[in-house]
Amino acid sequence: MAPVTSDSGNLELRVRKAKSFAGIFFTGLCSGLAALLLVIILGYVVVQGVHGLNWSVVTQLPKPVGEVGGGVANGIVGTIIVVALSTVIATPIGVLCGIFLALFARGFVAETVRFLSDVLSGIPSIALGLFAYTMFVAPFKQFSAFSAAIAFAIMMLPLIIRTSEEAIRSVPRAIREGALALGLSSFRATVGIVVPAARPAIVTGILLGIARVSGETAPLLFTAFGSQYWETNPFRPMAVLALQVYTYAISPYQDWHEQAWAAALLLIAGVLGLNIIARLVLSRGPKMG
Repeated sequence: MAPVTSDSGNLELRVRKAKSFAGIFFTGLCSGLAALLLVIILGYVVVQGVHGLNWSVVTQLPKPVGEVGGGVANGIVGTIIVVALSTVIATPIGVLCGIFLALFARGFVAETVRFLSDVLSGIPSIALGLFAYTMFVAPFKQFSAFSAAIAFAIMMLPLIIRTSEEAIRSVPRAIREGALALGLSSFRATVGIVVPAARPAIVTGILLGIARVSGETAPLLFTAFGSQYWETNPFRPMAVLALQVYTYAISPYQDWHEQAWAAALLLIAGVLGLNIIARLVLSRGPKMG
């Protein structure tokens, strides 16, 4: 004989299904809204930026006020220099800290470092710019790309630290223990075995950190300051693409507005490219249990 289902049981089942459907519906709705906003923003920047994007924008220096034309080539070069410097500064510190947290730190020390890293990730970028100004600009009475790189490196550190820690943790403990059992020192086992196994995830964190700072403007107002000329000396004021976007956008000149949209499109394309590369690097890395 088939079991008899009570009315209360059927009602409870229908309520649970209704709640499940509502949860799935609202989750999908929020995801769709977030994706829609991203598409709208990207589409608007692309539509506005394409009008001002031409060969002279990426190859010429800015023109003086009142002259039509020019470009943001010095800002592109300056962005590459500042981001490269910040990456060189932040990467070894962040990766070594991640290794320390994953393999050697325990108890209060580890939790304190993680907590401070999380707090650092939440500090407003303009506050970091003011810190870099106080420490590296005001004492030398000179704006510089190096001070901007310091501010960017500080912003990159939390992401690189936590990503490196998780990457090292994802490597099976048996791999490191096997290396130690074969007679390798702890240093050689870590550097020669564990870190190469976690390299794709570490590189992904570094690329995401670069994408994180590439579009920042607030720290540049206190540090790099901007320049109208070709400048490759990191200890002098330097044009940076995000700062040029800000300067051109608030100007009263239509030609500068078009160049601002074009520069913004270049920035978004660069950040999007870095995110795609990061996902490709991570997807091609070894799968760790």
